[in-house]
Amino acid sequence: MSDHVTSALAGAAFDGFVQLREAGACGMITLRGDFSSAVFQKAVGEVAEGAGVPKTRQITTAGDSAVAWMSPDELLIMCPHAEAPARAAALAQALSGEHALAVNVSDARAVFDLTGAGSREVLAKLCPVDFAPGAFKQGEIRRTRMAQVAAAVWMTGPDSFRVVCFRSVAAYVFGLLQASAQPGSEVGVFADT
Repeated sequence: MSDHVTSALAGAAFDGFVQLREAGACGMITLRGDFSSAVFQKAVGEVAEGAGVPKTRQITTAGDSAVAWMSPDELLIMCPHAEAPARAAALAQALSGEHALAVNVSDARAVFDLTGAGSREVLAKLCPVDFAPGAFKQGEIRRTRMAQVAAAVWMTGPDSFRVVCFRSVAAYVFGLLQASAQPGSEVGVFADT
């Protein structure tokens, strides 16, 4: 029997004008339902350690949990990888009478962290999103395209971002981010902001 592999690229890393790291295994649950339902809100808060349903294009955090707005009826709940199956089951149980769907998608995703003052520029070269400091702030999330594939991006700190993509395109996304972060490829788009 083969070993279960939780990291898409075995901890790939690159140091360019920003640091790029595969974040490793991250628990992720896709949750669809009616955000206005009190039962739905209670279930999210209980499973996500108090992180509530976020506003549009926002992300809320509590403890080692985060809840990201993905669409008007979809959230992404993040937690430790080992806890995702039990948390997804708890959501399904709590929402059994509701029109809702909770699915553990942890092993279908890859996660990358960008750190450094040029992180906004690295992403701006790849995504049709305004990453200017006044337009994209910590706690915001965007679902977008990164070159030819779907990705979600959020700001985790003053000079850091997290990127989530499908595991099947992890090597492609890592290559894009690596090329965009190559020393000498800086364009200084946010140098004056």
